[in-house]
Amino acid sequence: MLKYFRVKESGSTVRTEALAGVTTFMTMAYILMVNSGMFAELPGVSYNAIYIATAISACIGTVLIGLMANLPLAQASAMGSNAFFVYTVCFGFGLSYANALLLVLLDGILFILLTVTGLRRKIFEAIPTAVRVAIPAGVGLFIAFIGLKDAGIVVADPSTFVGLASFNLLSGKVAWQDIMPLLVTIAAVVAIAVLTCKKVKGAVLWGILGGTALYYLLGLTIPNFYSGGVISELNLNPFAAFADFGTQAFGKVFTEGFDFSHYLADHSTMELVVLIATTALAFCLVDMFDTIGTLYGACARGNLLTKEGEVPNLDKAMLADAIATTAGAVCGTSTVSSYVEASTGIAEGGKTGLAAMVTGALFFVSMFLSPIAMMVPGCATAAALIYVGIMMMNCARSIDWLKTEDAVPAFLTLAMMPMTYNISYGIAFGVISHVLISIFTGKARQVKVGTWVIAALFAVMFFVTH
Repeated sequence: MLKYFRVKESGSTVRTEALAGVTTFMTMAYILMVNSGMFAELPGVSYNAIYIATAISACIGTVLIGLMANLPLAQASAMGSNAFFVYTVCFGFGLSYANALLLVLLDGILFILLTVTGLRRKIFEAIPTAVRVAIPAGVGLFIAFIGLKDAGIVVADPSTFVGLASFNLLSGKVAWQDIMPLLVTIAAVVAIAVLTCKKVKGAVLWGILGGTALYYLLGLTIPNFYSGGVISELNLNPFAAFADFGTQAFGKVFTEGFDFSHYLADHSTMELVVLIATTALAFCLVDMFDTIGTLYGACARGNLLTKEGEVPNLDKAMLADAIATTAGAVCGTSTVSSYVEASTGIAEGGKTGLAAMVTGALFFVSMFLSPIAMMVPGCATAAALIYVGIMMMNCARSIDWLKTEDAVPAFLTLAMMPMTYNISYGIAFGVISHVLISIFTGKARQVKVGTWVIAALFAVMFFVTH
């Protein structure tokens, strides 16, 4: 291992790499519970099945990036892509869980081809800079909104579309059991923020665990809490989750993914073709920008960039990401991508792929802890969604808000995602508005050919499928 990962040459030690791997796992282990809870809302798939799918794909992706690129990074189901999968592709467009997995598989295969052929950079450059920068911020707003909605803090309102849940116990309209989960979510978000300020490793995970403890503690004040709560449904057999994984998630992309009969019952074949093309493109774009941004961000924080300012073994890291996404689709989860949380492990001294191997090993072990994960209530994982969404807003500061031709596409990109409950719509509005502004300001010749193609695809999507 010392020779393969060049630990001594990098100025590190096995102990340091191991500590870095453990730290990275602690900071991103929350995805096991958050991703499972999100997918469990879909019909025909359970929390247990997605928990195993998430753990396996994270293990595969993390080990691959360690072995192929020799980087102390880690991969798992990407936040943002999972929300796009569940709330946009399945609930919004009306595709089945297996249909959506097929689109993720296409994304992974396309990503592999783009990386191997070198076309990845051309597509990346075809997206206007302002839109490119705004995408993570828009995804962050979308994720935070989902967290607030899942927690019950933001509720539907017939006059204003959205509103704030009532906390007024004196009104007689709400009971303590209705308000208690809301308070747990708020307390967990604050706890995560405080722990992060104090530089506590694994702040998000500790916040989820603390919120879980508070939920059960306050639950003692509710009559018959345990008879109708999570504990009564708990199966302490860790292998039960593997059984659910085998029947509900693994291989569904092949056995049911090509069956679009349910969608075609209400839509034309042309609508399906355009939907597949634009949705797979949206998956690929979000995956590509998220991966590149994460790789640069994490490596920059640990001074791992080359003299030219590039990520070491970037193409190999991108290829590992693409292969992991393909494997994730087979396992039954959404796009797998690199996690910026790995920068915490880098901060602990991690410099080689050995740290990634340790993180991957811990994801493997976590597969046998599903009964414990099942005890985590939705109000605790909602706090993680809200906090991660907040952190993704960081990139918005790079947008030149005083430059109208940049501000308008950027704003539409990040605003339309949560307002339309759809990530691809946000990207579409950003790209199309950029093209239109360029045309009417006499800068049409400056628009790249790839940008025209992407804008046309999204325009067709609006006129044909929506």
